[in-house]
Amino acid sequence: MLTRMARLLVVKATSGADAPERTSQAFTVASTAVAAGVEVSFWLTGESAWFALPGRAAQFELPHAAPLPDLLEMLLSSGRVTLCTQCAARRAITEDDVLPGIRIAGAAVFVEEIMSDGAQALVY
Repeated sequence: MLTRMARLLVVKATSGADAPERTSQAFTVASTAVAAGVEVSFWLTGESAWFALPGRAAQFELPHAAPLPDLLEMLLSSGRVTLCTQCAARRAITEDDVLPGIRIAGAAVFVEEIMSDGAQALVY
């Protein structure tokens, strides 16, 4: 049981299919925090940037892990999901390409979030 909750939990996912367990952990921790009532900002960076595209989360498989599309949907409905500006540009992903509810923002916004009063940050 969470007894002391941060005002904001910022989770930065840096991997994708290249590191499935780390990817699943990032999504699982973020969605568990949302379910516990924590305000969550979830960042898709590096190879996780691909999950901002429709259908990509459904292609991810990891035995004994919650389905990534379900976790992403929870984050989109109750948290905030951001795709890294540079990561998107390197993959030629634009705002027109991403799932509804995903914003594209850069390092300045990330730093602002992690430096906000009471924020906690996790990087996977």
